[in-house]
Amino acid sequence: MSNFQIDIDFSNIDLASLETEEDFQREAKMLLPKALVKLGESVGEKTWEELQQKLQGTGGKLKSSPNEKRRFIQETRRTYQRNASNREKQELEEYIVEQLRQHK
Repeated sequence: MSNFQIDIDFSNIDLASLETEEDFQREAKMLLPKALVKLGESVGEKTWEELQQKLQGTGGKLKSSPNEKRRFIQETRRTYQRNASNREKQELEEYIVEQLRQHK
């Protein structure tokens, strides 16, 4: 599950109250939408950088405007959030549960 490169904010969670598997699963389900947003942003950032490197390598024109980058990342985030498969969501939930256990 370590293929997810996102930081999840657990500051508003009472980790001490998480005792059963159901507690961890319930909390992971509640955190999933925000985690999908963060993951989409992470994918957007990485994709942007890869595209810029490819363009630079081929002598293409770089699109390095901060506004273009921000719009690209926002669109990637929305697309990822809408199109994430059930399998991806399940894997992300499992990752969140792992992270909750580590932070407890």
